[in-house]
Amino acid sequence: MTRSKLIKEVFGTLANGETVDLVTLTNARGMTVKIISYGASIQSVIVPDACGRFDDVTTGYATLDEYVVQPQFFGSTVGRVANRIAHARFTLNGKDYTVPANDGANSLHGGDVGFDKVNWTVSACDEEALSVTLSHISRDGDQGYPGTLTVTATYQLSEGNALSVTYHATTDAPTCVNLSNHAYWNLTGEGASHNAMDQLLTIPAEHYLPVDSGVIPTGQRREVAGTAFDFRTPKPIREQVRDVADEQLRHGRGYDHNWIIDEKVAKKPRLLAVLEDPHSGRVMTLLSNQPGMQFYSGNFFDGSTSGKAGKSYRMGDAIALEPQMFPDAPNQPSFATVALHPGETYENIIIWQFGTR
Repeated sequence: MTRSKLIKEVFGTLANGETVDLVTLTNARGMTVKIISYGASIQSVIVPDACGRFDDVTTGYATLDEYVVQPQFFGSTVGRVANRIAHARFTLNGKDYTVPANDGANSLHGGDVGFDKVNWTVSACDEEALSVTLSHISRDGDQGYPGTLTVTATYQLSEGNALSVTYHATTDAPTCVNLSNHAYWNLTGEGASHNAMDQLLTIPAEHYLPVDSGVIPTGQRREVAGTAFDFRTPKPIREQVRDVADEQLRHGRGYDHNWIIDEKVAKKPRLLAVLEDPHSGRVMTLLSNQPGMQFYSGNFFDGSTSGKAGKSYRMGDAIALEPQMFPDAPNQPSFATVALHPGETYENIIIWQFGTR
């Protein structure tokens, strides 16, 4: 066994002269996680397989320039509002707001310059706790959102091979907040010949949110029973992901939907999903306090993006599992609110527990 350690170094320099930091966390079992300040992003997660072989299981770039020039939300913190806002507008406390339409007519992951495209500040490193805290201040009017929002993201690596991030946010005026992490996973390895479609996914949810052709929730809750969206028992992702007979899968070109774990935020993290790889024996268990989880099956990877191992990412090479509030919540009265007011603290706790089977 190695000694746990934390190393902070420079990952690169932005065009405006800002330094982007890289913090590497390594536990005594050899699991290594790399966090970069650009987008408060997970750049690398290296974990053992059932035979003790270590591989990087999350997508990402080797250089800062690639993150800036060809953004793909790899491991990034997304916000102020993760996922989509219909028609790039919403009403809060009787006032109308317009945000950038960067996904057709809709707004996606905070707009043109969401939290994934800003350089956060490394505000604390704790080698004993194997944690790093990054902070960002989003000023009033940033991407059209009201209120100055102060956000922190604390990543921590446990000796039991669990990686967590805890997001906190406060505001000086009413606003909307729905943060998440957009890591993509392939438990065989991000440079492996096997894509993520062979992996077995479990989602303990009885309902999901159907979407329209713009991938905006219709407001309905639909039972998963008897549909391609039933992952209550482990199922290979590829089994139904390309079922063109299913209108919902046609809308998303695969899975790009939110599963309902509950209708409100929990006091403690609870099970959202289990991902198991039959090739490596790796298992990832996902927990969060959030009521929803967006499962995106990597439908738009087209080979134009190459990752750290030099492999071009193609459709289904990796998947995203994003704990969050429900998409388009500001425009959906039946969804739990994403409004945040002065004196309140927003919190999203996400835990990725790694093991083997």
